This record gives sequence, structure tokens and C-alpha cells, in this order.
Amino acid sequence: MSEQSREFILECEGISKAFGGTQALKNVQLHVRPGEVHALLGENGAGKSTLMKIVIGLYHQDSGSMVFDGKPYQARGPVDAINSGISMIHQELNPEPHLTIAESIFLKREDHRGIFLDKRRQNERTQKILDDFGFPYPATTLIRDLKLADVQMVEIIRAVSTNAKMIIMDEPTSSLDAQETEHLFKVIRDLKAQGVAIIYISHRMAEIYEICDTVSVFRDGEFIGSSALKDVTNDDLIAMMVGRRVENQFPKVDCPIGDVVFKAEHLSGKGFEDISFEVHAGEILGFSGLVGSGRSETMRAIFGMDPLDSGKMYLNGKEFTRKNPGDSISQGVCMVNEDRKNFGLCLYRSIRENTSLPSLPERQKGILLNQAREKREVEEVSKTLLLKAASIEHTAYSLSGGNQQKVVIAKWIMAGPKLLIMDEPTRGVDVGAKAEIYTLMSKFASEGMAIIMVSSELPEIMGMSDRVLVYHEGRINGEFYRKDILSGDVTQEVILSSAFGVA
Repeated sequence: MSEQSREFILECEGISKAFGGTQALKNVQLHVRPGEVHALLGENGAGKSTLMKIVIGLYHQDSGSMVFDGKPYQARGPVDAINSGISMIHQELNPEPHLTIAESIFLKREDHRGIFLDKRRQNERTQKILDDFGFPYPATTLIRDLKLADVQMVEIIRAVSTNAKMIIMDEPTSSLDAQETEHLFKVIRDLKAQGVAIIYISHRMAEIYEICDTVSVFRDGEFIGSSALKDVTNDDLIAMMVGRRVENQFPKVDCPIGDVVFKAEHLSGKGFEDISFEVHAGEILGFSGLVGSGRSETMRAIFGMDPLDSGKMYLNGKEFTRKNPGDSISQGVCMVNEDRKNFGLCLYRSIRENTSLPSLPERQKGILLNQAREKREVEEVSKTLLLKAASIEHTAYSLSGGNQQKVVIAKWIMAGPKLLIMDEPTRGVDVGAKAEIYTLMSKFASEGMAIIMVSSELPEIMGMSDRVLVYHEGRINGEFYRKDILSGDVTQEVILSSAFGVA
């Protein structure tokens, strides 16, 4: 065993991988020490997830070698990786909805009594793990009955339960609120103290500096550099990731605020109560609060995904009613859902089909689709959104997370909304794509669109909103204005306090 092998738990050398004519990785390297939290940064499509999928055996590299725990390593699949001591939490959650929490956590690691499954013992083991995590659900709860944030926590618990020597975390906090994130960080610190290595992939720079020790940066499938985090600034890392300096992280353009476009009066439903607000033409209205506080639930009900128990809504002065999302879309209310995989995209359909889907009736000649118009308009909106794809006929599945999000936004822009609801619009999106999405939001607002933005990222809410409403336990508990945020009178601490219930 080399000196290097004793120093590092994982060594990747000269790894290359191509998919058809696309070179995803070009001779990259990665070295991770035991007991360190190693940040892996880069824009969407930089190659981070591709390398991690090679490490856990989902892909096989075209060239290069790996050493894990001092021995040559090559996983034949995720189960092989787990047996070797490597576990991974994936960015795109894909749980089986009909499994229980216990079945999901111990999938392919089930307890047996002879040739039979020992569900009782498995449930007992799972319940103890859940109790240790403070996770407030029985082990027999079905995955389909959990919120997205809870599903994320189950994935985290599953990875930790494997007693791995190294855990890969790909955007682990993308669906977690501040309390859940802090709990995850405590788990990470405990694992680190036990000598477990963590590879931490995230686009949230504040998290990187809080929890990580070392950072490696990829760009366009190439290894750019590695450093102790204490030796590099936030601006240095962004420049390494995008190849240029990003001068303005939140390119919000102040524009005239017009008439009321949408008004909600005393809305109540599952998870929220007595919600009233207005949003104006040209306004970006931010909704903040903890995950589960009722923000997303309110938006789902407005859009028609969930029922309203009481209350009235108005669109351009006329009462707005809807039975389903189709009714909302036809009247000019559209929504970018926080879960783009399950509610935003048909992943195995083309970019063209996804983008034009909500507005097909407008592009029909009788019963036939005007395909020339459809193609022309999809290409125009793709160009406006700076979508990175060789062809609009490529599947949405083939795109990076940032470009998938742009396709979701593109389909609603083509529908010509009066009100655009954006729930976690930059979830799982890199810093470069974030800036592009923010620029587009400002552009749409300047053209008179009313925008509601729901976000768990306080810098995003404060940087992009004209006005911020804060939820606490299903009710609006605070309202803050851009001028007070810019002056420094309203800080992150003030908004967070409101989210925790301080009046």
C-alpha cells in the first residue's frame, strides 16, 4: 500500500467518461481523507454526479482507476458499493411510494428468519433508528404519505444506517428547512468524529463553509483544483466553477409596481389558515418560512392541485375559481412546482414536447398540431432562457438539473401567464444557472408579469423580492419590504425569527 493510499480513503485518478459524442469527464481526479467533509463543487453538467455514479457502480469509467480504503476498487453496482462501505444520497429522489419507511431503509438489506422476511425485527430496528434521529413517524408509514422533505430525511437515514466508511451526499438539504438542516449537520459532525468520510455536493455556499473542510472544483467535466476551504473565498470558488467572476449574485431590477393581478382573501386548507395577500403586476412577492409551514401547501391549493376549504381568490378583479390545474392554466395562473421530477417534467419526452405541452391548443390547426410554429416558438423561448442542449428533440432526462428547471420555466412562459408561481425555483441549481434564472425573473416582472416566489433560501428571498411574507405554522406572521432589506433594517435574523413565531 502506498503512503497516499494510507492517507486517503478514496483516490480517483485519470477518470474519463463519454456518453455518445459528449465527454462528461476528462481525466479527473479526486482524493478524500477519512473523517473529512469534502465539498465537490461545479455547475450542473460539470461532471460531479457522473463521477459519483462511477464510484457507486452505476456507470463504468472509460479510463482511469480508483482505490478505496487502501485497495483497488471497482463497484459492479450500488449494492456492491454498499457492501464495500460506500453509500450515496441522490439529488433526484426516486423512492418506491408503496414501501414503508422500514422497507425503504432496508431495501436489499432485509432481515430474514430462515427463508422468510422478518418484518417485525426490521420494523423494530428501523423504529430505533428513527427515534435516534428524532424522526416523528412510525416505521410502518408508507413513503407516499410523506412530504418531500420527509422523504429526503428517510434517504439520509438510510445512507447513515449502512454503517458506511464514506457517504456521498448530493444536495442533501435541497428539501430541508433550517432546523432539519442543522440536525443533518449534527449527524455529519458525529459521523466525521467516527472517521467517516463525507463527499458533500451542494450549490448552497453558506452550507459549504459551515460544514466542509476541503473543496474540489469541476468545470465542464474537468478537474479545476482542490484546496482547504479556509484558504479560498466564496468569490474564488464561484470563479473556479463558472470560469469567470459573477459580479451580481442577485440581479434584481427594480421596476414599476402596477395594479393588483391576484388577490387572496382568507384562504384556508390543509396546512394553512386564513391567508390573505395581494400580488401586483411587476412585483416579485417572496414567501419565506420553514418547510411545512404552509407556503407550498397554499400555492398548491391556489393552482388547483389541492382543494381549498374556504376563502376567495380574484384574478384581475374577477373572482378566480378552478377545479384543477388545467383550469388555472387556461385563466393565466401557472406554477413551477418544487418537485420538477414528479410534477414538472415528462422526463422521457423531448424538450420540445415538454415546453409546448400546456399550450398545445393554441398551436393547433383544427385537430392537427402546427408543428412548424411549435418548433419555432420552443426554439425561441429556449434561446431566451439560455437553455444548454444540442437539440430541442433531446429528452428532458438527458439534461442537467439547471437546464431541466429552465425547461419547466419555458413551458409556463409559452403559456403566457398573468401570475407565475415559482416554488423553490432554484432547487438543485448551480450558481451560474441561478443567476440566469434570477435575471429571467426580473425580465418577466419588468414586462408586467406578477410573480410569487417560494424559497427556503433566505439570501434568495431577500435578494430577489420586492416584498416578503413569512409563514409560521400555517399563518402569515410577518411582512417585510425591499427598501428595509436594502437599508439593513430587516436582516436574515429578523425574517428567521418571524418564521419561528416571533411577532
